[in-house]
Amino acid sequence: MSLRRERMITIQATVPCTQAPSWAVWERKLIVLMEQSVHPFLEKYTREDGSLIWGMELETRDGADDFYESFYNWPLLYLLGGGDHLFRLGVRQWEAVTKQLSHMDMLAKEYEKGYDWFHQGESCLYFYFLCMADPTNPTIIDRARRFAGFYLNEDPDAQNYDPDLKLIRAPHNGSLGPRWGLMDGDPVLSWSFRMRHYGLPFEDVPGIRTYDDLKDPELARRMGQVMLERMGSGDVTANLLCTSLVTNAYLLTGEEKYRKWVLEYVDAWSERSQQNGGLLPDNVGLSGEVGENNKGKWYGGNYGWTWPHGFYNIAQAAIVGASNAYLLSADSNYLNLARTQIDHVLNRGDIRDVSELEMSLGNLEDLERWIGIFESLEENKETFVVPYRYGDNGWFDYQPMTIMFPAAVWNISMAASDWQSIERIRHASKYDWNLVHSFRTKEDSGHEQPWLRFLEGENPSYPEFILRASYDQVCRRLDSIRQDNEDLMKVHIHHWQNLNPVLTESLIQLTLGAPQIMYNGGLLICRVRYFDLDRRRPGLPEDIAALVEKLEEKRTVIRLVNLNSVHSRNVVIQAGAFGEHSFGSVRYSTDLNRHSRHIGNCSQTDLEAGQYISVVNDNIFHLHMPPKKEIILDLETERYVNRPSYEFPWNR
Repeated sequence: MSLRRERMITIQATVPCTQAPSWAVWERKLIVLMEQSVHPFLEKYTREDGSLIWGMELETRDGADDFYESFYNWPLLYLLGGGDHLFRLGVRQWEAVTKQLSHMDMLAKEYEKGYDWFHQGESCLYFYFLCMADPTNPTIIDRARRFAGFYLNEDPDAQNYDPDLKLIRAPHNGSLGPRWGLMDGDPVLSWSFRMRHYGLPFEDVPGIRTYDDLKDPELARRMGQVMLERMGSGDVTANLLCTSLVTNAYLLTGEEKYRKWVLEYVDAWSERSQQNGGLLPDNVGLSGEVGENNKGKWYGGNYGWTWPHGFYNIAQAAIVGASNAYLLSADSNYLNLARTQIDHVLNRGDIRDVSELEMSLGNLEDLERWIGIFESLEENKETFVVPYRYGDNGWFDYQPMTIMFPAAVWNISMAASDWQSIERIRHASKYDWNLVHSFRTKEDSGHEQPWLRFLEGENPSYPEFILRASYDQVCRRLDSIRQDNEDLMKVHIHHWQNLNPVLTESLIQLTLGAPQIMYNGGLLICRVRYFDLDRRRPGLPEDIAALVEKLEEKRTVIRLVNLNSVHSRNVVIQAGAFGEHSFGSVRYSTDLNRHSRHIGNCSQTDLEAGQYISVVNDNIFHLHMPPKKEIILDLETERYVNRPSYEFPWNR
């Protein structure tokens, strides 16, 4: 334990915590509840070997992600401070699901045989968190190298990348290389009640004018053939999400080849965006020409601007690609790739009654995506909306602006202009951003508005309210698990993930000072991270509650409380998820009745009664938390000045 402690600056909390803050009590209660909640979930839905109880077969390329999503954030809860068993179970379930999907012929070499990155990204979140939690494990490192190698052409069976034209050869790709087309067998886009709100992928196919025309089998085959011809090969914007897989390998190994590949690939898409007036084109042919397979149109690619989600999936790909390139280069110009997509739709925004709109991501009959906004609007449903899709007839599919996108860019940049974009949306929204509603979306997001107001100092009750709401949602899911009488051999493949009782949005916001990750394949980008020095593991030590109260470009304010009345705790606080930031000076208060000012090996200056400043000049420091003590740390922060790495502090 003394290996790093002797070389780290030490600060000691001395202010008595006479009455525990309500948020701190709820934070630890939520962690304890979720630690316990995984057991009834496993008992209900998994076999002895960890495989999911299910007897159906996957008849399409879709579905592998849904298996992984049922457990993806269990190792994340461990990284936040949850029990050791969460990591053990996280490894067990990843291995079990991987084996189960391999037997179902969905995977090869422990990885997707070939599918789009909108879904692959969802699967990979699980793996990224396992890597982050155990970065010296040889098996994990080997897998990370192998998976990234599928896109560096290191596997002869997986020649996914064209290094000359700097493009990924197909929209569906994976461990067996380009998987041409979008489906196996005869290409058919059959009518589906579940897919009808996405509409048609192309508006110029003879004889097909509306989605209902696909009820005709012949027309369904015609559309399927056109999709094969236009979407079955070449690069698409969604492939930018694979930069996280390669960045993940860099964070484990530090090998330059991974960094070089990410920057090269993002540079190629940035250049295409600039040549298209700032908007990302969504399809590139095998010759490198935009629109090669789609009559020269820059839109119309798979998971592109036209179909099925438009801006929703374009923005995620742009933000993930830009943030990975920025992380690996510290070049803020990369963020323009994401900003430009956001600005283009913002500039076309309008005030409309959302109850009268047909929205591809959900409407009054399907509230999950917009539930927080709809409830905040009350009776008047007019609010600010932007177009999410672009087709032959121009911009369409107006929906509320997804706040997680501008919040994610601001989280990375801390630029005043990015905060102004958020404020622009807030002022146009026509509802109170301070309101907190209890809900859980698939992405475990949607509470960005009240969190941002808290950081601005305008919503002081947010931490307690969101933690209470999260606790309520976990209890609801546990109750649903108990009452679930479905035939598990025949349930839909979304059944388990819809009942996963682990919710981490509030903990990411409050303890790490970050918005929720980009669910379709982003890495965890946050201001601070914690390690338990006594137990030599990541996460907050037991009984310690943390709250990031302020985020600025060069400043981070954190409050920490030790709720234990008997035992001290030792916390290592790291600047950035990957140690990419650095702390300068630290201001904090001490107990005025304390006789000694000599705290650890820290150099101090008496600023005023009970106020001190210490100099860290490192990306880590040691915080000693005696029983029932608290501290507020005002940290000078230099961002993106260190090589990012998963490496633990004591292994540096």
